[in-house]
Amino acid sequence: MIDRTIPFYNIILRCDSYRRKNAALAEGYSIVPYRRGYEKDWARLEYSLGDFDSVEEAESCFISTYLRGRGPLGNILFLVNEDNAVAGSCIAWQDRRGDSLVSSLHWLVVDEKYRGMGLGRALCCAAMDIFEEQGNFPIYIHTQPWSLKAIFLYLSLGFKLQKSDTFSHYVNEYHSAMTELMRIVSEKQFELLLELS
Repeated sequence: MIDRTIPFYNIILRCDSYRRKNAALAEGYSIVPYRRGYEKDWARLEYSLGDFDSVEEAESCFISTYLRGRGPLGNILFLVNEDNAVAGSCIAWQDRRGDSLVSSLHWLVVDEKYRGMGLGRALCCAAMDIFEEQGNFPIYIHTQPWSLKAIFLYLSLGFKLQKSDTFSHYVNEYHSAMTELMRIVSEKQFELLLELS
């Protein structure tokens, strides 16, 4: 479970190049593009993590952001199990950066009961493969200190923490975030964060 007692600060990561990683899915799982009705599953997942105050608010966010013609629906990926139940999602999208659009990875999420199987890595790699196929670099991510496992996943895929760069509407809070991360990670992990900044 995410520890939301950890203070929130905007963390911006950027990947300038990516080589496909071998991230095999566990047996019985597959990654598929958006299908009608999956917005309800996405809303359920994000609400269960506490990212929204209600399932309805989450679904409204998904519809207004992703289903109103802003990007290809094939870039909205869902992880499904052998019963075709949605277990996770990750979105290869674009956001504004000044007067242009930049690639950005959105909403990596895996249902808590399916964690620890490498499914988040597989989802993230599938989204990164889309960017790589389209030659859309750099790729940005916005996250926060309480998403610690995700931060180290992103770093392992070639992302680097940004000290000042940003995108969309996010204010980069690198120094405050690093102060918080120093408090909650091991010395070795913090050295890695500094090295990849």
